[in-house]
Amino acid sequence: MSNGRDLGLAFLVAAGVTGCIVQHVVDGPRVTGTCDGACDHYIECKPGHAAADRARCRAECPDVLGDRDALISYELLDCDKAVSFVDGEAPKATARQ
Repeated sequence: MSNGRDLGLAFLVAAGVTGCIVQHVVDGPRVTGTCDGACDHYIECKPGHAAADRARCRAECPDVLGDRDALISYELLDCDKAVSFVDGEAPKATARQ
């Protein structure tokens, strides 16, 4: 009888772990590994999200983020880093020339 209880306990633990993994994937950021997804992330992060910004992103993306791993990494960046990556760093007012 102990084997049945142990098997049931193992099943419950496995189901709980699987549920946590699935929940993390569902609740996490949307990652596509495509230029469309990367540019969507950029536009969502950039205030004003002008059509010109999307067009520039789409034109530059294949050359800059040429593989799926790079695209996924970009899509996982926080918004400040994502916009900075595309637009470049804004000069700091306190920076010495």
